[in-house]
Amino acid sequence: MEPTNQKFLERVVSQKALQMGSSFPCQICVVGFLCGVCLTSLFLAVLTSVGTFGFTGISFSSLSMGDSPLNSSSEIINAITSSDYQSKVKETARWVDLKGREPESDDDERVSLLTEAWGALLVDREPEESEFSKRFGLSKSSLPNTPHLENCKLSAQVNKHLDTRSGAGRFPPWTTWKGSLNMYPATETDENLRSFKDQPVSDGAYPPWIVGSDEENYPLTRKVQSDIWKHQHPVNCHDPNIKFLVADWEKLPGFGIGAQLAGMAGFLAIAINEKRVLVTGYFNRADHDGCKASRGSWSCYFFLETSQECRDRAFELITNKEAWEKGTIKGKDSYKSKEIWTAKVPRVWGDPWSYLQPTTDINGSLIAVHHKMDRRWWRAQAVRYLMRFQTEYTCGLLNVARHAAFGKEAAKMVLASIDRDWPKVITNQPKSEIEEFVWSNHRPWVPRPLLSMHVRMGDKACEMKVVKFEEYMELAHRIQMHFPHLKNVWLSTEMQEVIDKTRSYPHWNFYYTNVTRQVGNVSMATYEASLGRKTSTNYPLVNFLMAVESDFFIGALGSTWCFLIDGMRNTGGKVMAGYLSVNKDRFW
Repeated sequence: MEPTNQKFLERVVSQKALQMGSSFPCQICVVGFLCGVCLTSLFLAVLTSVGTFGFTGISFSSLSMGDSPLNSSSEIINAITSSDYQSKVKETARWVDLKGREPESDDDERVSLLTEAWGALLVDREPEESEFSKRFGLSKSSLPNTPHLENCKLSAQVNKHLDTRSGAGRFPPWTTWKGSLNMYPATETDENLRSFKDQPVSDGAYPPWIVGSDEENYPLTRKVQSDIWKHQHPVNCHDPNIKFLVADWEKLPGFGIGAQLAGMAGFLAIAINEKRVLVTGYFNRADHDGCKASRGSWSCYFFLETSQECRDRAFELITNKEAWEKGTIKGKDSYKSKEIWTAKVPRVWGDPWSYLQPTTDINGSLIAVHHKMDRRWWRAQAVRYLMRFQTEYTCGLLNVARHAAFGKEAAKMVLASIDRDWPKVITNQPKSEIEEFVWSNHRPWVPRPLLSMHVRMGDKACEMKVVKFEEYMELAHRIQMHFPHLKNVWLSTEMQEVIDKTRSYPHWNFYYTNVTRQVGNVSMATYEASLGRKTSTNYPLVNFLMAVESDFFIGALGSTWCFLIDGMRNTGGKVMAGYLSVNKDRFW
């Protein structure tokens, strides 16, 4: 009985359902439900596709202001390794046929390709032509000129030529011809030109590492730099009348690079006053794998202070007891600490510091006279000489920094000036002589005007008055009021809170090195130890040199580092750019 009733009930329900399903309102509901399911499925499919295309490989850090293309540098100060670069290539879409794509997409792909291809040339081991072609579908020769990068190998060769006496003790070719032009082949066959280049340097000639006129530098800068070079490069280092001073760089844990430079400036003053050739010894900050052949030596980063012949002679005399007794050679232990740090400034040039240009602004007023003006002038001269020529390694560090900061902007600029169909259409033109010997002497491109700002806080409070980042930006605004096209800032600081505060200034473009920074107050020695010797040396030097090359500078004169940056700028043609400081030197 029960099965029969169940079948009857099912039959009734089925008929009723059929009647309802055939009604028009029900049909509308069913169609609507099915359309909703289809639209939902389509939406989910599109969302998944967009997510896969747009967000693959992007980390949280790349979404922050600190890594945005216009507002920062994701700089890799330690030289990029091949493995690092290969992983980047895997994350980057291969170049494909761009026909049919939107113009914006075309431009983005071309910019990315050119930026990545330029970056491949900056790795430790530059890829072979076949490897490069496989990665990018391009030959190296097909790449457009890199306006923001320097030919480091060529620069090192030219600088060595300008820093070395030629045969028979002749002076380097410090003529009115600049840089690569001194190596122009035609001058070797023209008798008049060759005679001109072989003439001894005249009193009017000045060192090629000095930029600008006398009015654009500290008083007597060109003459002083020339005289220091002559003093440090005697014709015959084995002359028995030549005396030496051999000194290692200071290596106490609490001493930063600025203190080390100030100490060596003292030794150079002593050497000149005592008519000795200064020979630098162990430089602890160069004692890392990046320096390779010049490990532990100042020559990892900059040209040495004297010739290799004089260095060899000095280190030979170190083991000679009689040389020490006669005073032919002296060392660091020959002098008291006070004699080094407050060394008597050489008076052989008179007192040019008495008429320093008053271009330093503190609290809205120019500082015309202050204590220790002689020390300020001398340290500027000494540091300029010690850092007169960068090595190929230092040049490479700057290339990596500029490419990380400005590479994408440079690529956009270059691509706007060449065939729009690049890289499908490539026109290879041989370099003209004017490109090779004249234009090659121009400095690498950076977005100008560029303001460098060094914000020193942390444990520096025990030595000077520290101020908030907002006060630095008030000074930046003062400059911008006079130069309204200024919007680019190269920011150097050890404090993470400073980097975080840049988000409050969206109308400025901030560039900075991508290194771990301090959170809270720790000693500089502890902070540097956490970074490791290589990074803690490389990234400050890059910031230092970028500050020297910038159009404007804001810092704190109470910081030795800022003090030395100011000195380098004032012996590098930047006197009339002025200097806005948030405080005065603690010794004034």
